[in-house]
Amino acid sequence: MANILILSVESRNKDALKVQQVLSKAGCIIKTRLGIHEASEDSCSDKGLIILELAGKPSEIKSLISKIDAIKSVKTKFVKI
Repeated sequence: MANILILSVESRNKDALKVQQVLSKAGCIIKTRLGIHEASEDSCSDKGLIILELAGKPSEIKSLISKIDAIKSVKTKFVKI
């Protein structure tokens, strides 16, 4: 069974550092991380998507989700598959 956490970051320019700090502190339970945002030569989207595969105790996962949810421009969806 896999634990997947999807983060939709609505304001990358404003909150990327906050998100990165939270994810860095939880680094030991992040098995896989994929970050996506639209970029081209003349633009860079302020919205982004981060997909995490988590490997940790349920309490560690809940703590991570709680900390990410405290960042106002970030929405999360947790999926067990």
